[in-house]
Amino acid sequence: MSEHKPTPATGELPTFEQVAEFLRQHPAFFVEHDELLTDLIIPHEAGHAVSLVERQVKLLRERNIDMRHRLGQLMDVARENDRLFEKSRRLILALLETQSQEQVIASVEDSLRNDFQVPYVSLILFSETQRFSNARCVTHSEARAALGHLLSSGKTLSGILRPDELSFLFGRHADSIASAALAPIQHQGLHGVLALGSRDPQHYRSASGTLFLGHIADVLARVLQRQRPLADEPPTE
Repeated sequence: MSEHKPTPATGELPTFEQVAEFLRQHPAFFVEHDELLTDLIIPHEAGHAVSLVERQVKLLRERNIDMRHRLGQLMDVARENDRLFEKSRRLILALLETQSQEQVIASVEDSLRNDFQVPYVSLILFSETQRFSNARCVTHSEARAALGHLLSSGKTLSGILRPDELSFLFGRHADSIASAALAPIQHQGLHGVLALGSRDPQHYRSASGTLFLGHIADVLARVLQRQRPLADEPPTE
């Protein structure tokens, strides 16, 4: 049953609220009573009066401009995602063709710096014994002391990091980095972190821009785990 709203007593004018509610319930009222439009005026910001139709056209135009602006932003994001997807595809294919962990590490760093155009890349692996000729390795205790709270969630993160965190990740370049994104590397006992840095504090905004980095870190962990280090490979004949 529809709610019955009281109407003003005979001889009383309706309140502003009642008029507004009536028009909300009857949006086509002026279509059937367009003769009233000539008597309606609405104050304009500049001080002169405009008709209701002119005011409505102005509001619709402003809303249209806002919608086009939002659509443009969505299109920009879609185009950027397409570019990131294509670069990620090339990197993953290159990783699948590697023959050693050293080649995996070299392929990732080369792609991120040259194809993705990331100015600061840091790949750190956590190991008590294993070392690589082209990658930085630290012990698990060193990693926990420096980044424990960042890695505890197991999720990719981005935003503004503390100076000591930047120093651990990027060394002498830490002072140049205003925002960063990092993804844990973990798979079947293999642990590490892949971090990207930018001079722009808005480039790696919190909770944004981490989807593709997370995918790359997941593939990297599995390909690294699959490959044996060069030192463990049998000598070639």
